[in-house]
Amino acid sequence: IGHPEIFPLLLTEKTQEIFNCRADEDITEENCFKCIKKEDIIQDLKTRAKTSDFHRLKKVIQGYPGEEILLVFDPSSQYGEDFYIVASEEAKEDLLKSAAEEREETEEEREEDLEGHKPWVSLGSEKEVEEESLKERDTKIKYKISRVRRKFGAPITFTDKNASDEKDSYAECTAYEDDTFSIKMLERDVGVQMVPKLRETSTQTKWTYPKNASTQYFPRLLSNEAKAESLSSEAMKKFLTAVHLRMEIALQQNEIMNVFFDDWKALAEDQEEGKPDVYLKAYQSFTDVQYLKNRTITCIRWHPTIYGIIALSAREQPSDEEQVNLSNKSLLHQSVILFWSFFDPMCLQLVLKAPEDIYCFQFSPSDPNIIAGGCVDGQVVLWDISKHEEKLRSAKPVADEVIDSSEDEPRAAAAAAAGHSSTEPPLVRHCAASSIPYTHTKPATDIHWLPCNSEDNQKGGTSENRDENYLQLVTCSPDCSIFFWDIPSKEHREKFLSEQIKEEKISHKPPDVPDTDEDLDLSWKPLIKINLRERDTNTEYGPIRISLRELQYRYKPQGKAKSMSALRGPIKEKPYTELSASSSKNLKVLQNISTDFFVGKEDGEVIYSNWSMKIDTNSPKPHSQKYALHTENINTLQKSPFFKDIFLSIGGQKFAIWKEGVTNGPILQSSCSAGRYTAGQWSLTRPGVFFIGRDNGSIDIWDLLKKTHEPSHFQNISKSIITFISPSSTSAEQHFLAVSDNLGVLHILEICHALRHPLSNE
Repeated sequence: IGHPEIFPLLLTEKTQEIFNCRADEDITEENCFKCIKKEDIIQDLKTRAKTSDFHRLKKVIQGYPGEEILLVFDPSSQYGEDFYIVASEEAKEDLLKSAAEEREETEEEREEDLEGHKPWVSLGSEKEVEEESLKERDTKIKYKISRVRRKFGAPITFTDKNASDEKDSYAECTAYEDDTFSIKMLERDVGVQMVPKLRETSTQTKWTYPKNASTQYFPRLLSNEAKAESLSSEAMKKFLTAVHLRMEIALQQNEIMNVFFDDWKALAEDQEEGKPDVYLKAYQSFTDVQYLKNRTITCIRWHPTIYGIIALSAREQPSDEEQVNLSNKSLLHQSVILFWSFFDPMCLQLVLKAPEDIYCFQFSPSDPNIIAGGCVDGQVVLWDISKHEEKLRSAKPVADEVIDSSEDEPRAAAAAAAGHSSTEPPLVRHCAASSIPYTHTKPATDIHWLPCNSEDNQKGGTSENRDENYLQLVTCSPDCSIFFWDIPSKEHREKFLSEQIKEEKISHKPPDVPDTDEDLDLSWKPLIKINLRERDTNTEYGPIRISLRELQYRYKPQGKAKSMSALRGPIKEKPYTELSASSSKNLKVLQNISTDFFVGKEDGEVIYSNWSMKIDTNSPKPHSQKYALHTENINTLQKSPFFKDIFLSIGGQKFAIWKEGVTNGPILQSSCSAGRYTAGQWSLTRPGVFFIGRDNGSIDIWDLLKKTHEPSHFQNISKSIITFISPSSTSAEQHFLAVSDNLGVLHILEICHALRHPLSNE
């Protein structure tokens, strides 16, 4: 107002870089003027058109009489923006002249200040400073420390020390910073020589011949008399009178705009230029004709600490009639968990025997030598592979041999399929099995380890107070039950194993037949059972997947405390505390725990429930939210590795992302796909990326930063159904994705750089 020749202007960072007028760099508050050639601005208008920041003042710039336009930096936004231009030569000259006069006045004042400075005259203060300063009067003492030359490099003898002699049976080795290794290596010469090992092999594919099929149908037609009667009826007249106004409005709207235009898809297609290459590179593949023929892989787990070791379980391929009963099992196959190594893909490293086919299993996060698994008959089984840890660590590549991902993959797969092996892998028996009368009656479909901070850790036993029990394992099953377990002590596991071997020797039973001895059945029982049934409405919730908060769980049973050995005694009463919607048992919680959990059901429902266990409360009542989003059973219910309250659910033809605490539904859900989603996993390094397996053998890669309405990329992996996906990021240079199919083949894929490294602020 009052300055018609001044026009405020908003300049983006890109425009500031083009015209060298970056705020607080090229132009400052003291030097706030910048003359820009009129020709450069007109050229920018031609190049960037409407996206140019000068487009709003196009007529003003074209009508400017001079050759250079004055741009002024206004950090205080006096005219509403950080910049403004001067559109007349007179105002331009006045501003430049006033700025020059101000600079001259400032320089004159600075010279006057310099001339007014007087020399310093001493008044004796320096003597006081000298007296107060510290002066060394005593001579320093020097020490020299040395030792005899023969003691340099002398051998050192270590002795064993029993940890039980220490206080609390715990010997701690505290960490300290070693200055020896703080030197940064600037240059190093390394030489490497490699020669590929040549192999010759062959394979034959199965050919299926095509078949011709046809279907014929015809529509149901009304006769002319029936048509005339229907059109002249009073019901038809009332219907047309009721809907004709809404139909007219709908027809008018269709003429104005296209209601079927997909705005989200059009918005995403604008960002397609300059995208990096995204792919999953085939690295290796594993299969075994003895254990995996005509079987489907149910679970894949990477070893938490040993690089290149991967384990999998399998069960019989269910036919259409057997889909309902997952516990059907043929006695022709052995129920095992197989261990493979990248460095020796042709040989199995370890085989874990099980009483029944394994549906799911997990390594213990605190002790990877302890493995827990859930069987198709509902049993929970435990293995201890600590005696074979050195064998797994010693599985290294042969000298001067490097495994090539593209060339060795088919050879390794064919050799493994042919059963070629120099040595038979060690067989490991299970060291604990749950009691059959008090375990799941249907397959144990999901299993999770719970964090335990006690000193006993995964060795078993309870906390310092013998009436406190640490809950270290949780399982769920479609029989509407969730079990919480503690881990048997090492003595109990060894006793179980010795009795199992003794029974096998006495009865001469083959090792793959499950033991049904009553004493062995009573060796391990759950501590808590939660029934997911509403007795008021007679509603049952059969969980396939469960996801809990990662907190420490422990409880004290009602009444007199019982030791773990008492819980494992003869069957007189239920050895666990049973909870349900109408339970009246009193639980005293020793530590505040979060009982919020997500459950995925057989029929595709996702349940978000909260079992509130409060002190002196007579009945814990669940507060459940049910969401009927998926059309089939939930095959994946996983928490995000980056957000503790974000979960991914996959089932049927949809997936959904949920946020804990949001009760009105998922925060993102997909539309129905053409095929079925059969497996899925979050990326371990990128928060916005996850992988989904399909029934046609392909992998959909979803990148939510690029697209949310469809997968950003997809890649075909197999000709059969994808059954399980498991990512690994143990190596900084290589990240892998393990994918299994319904034919018993495990594919190891290398994740590309674009899917491995997160974007800025992702």
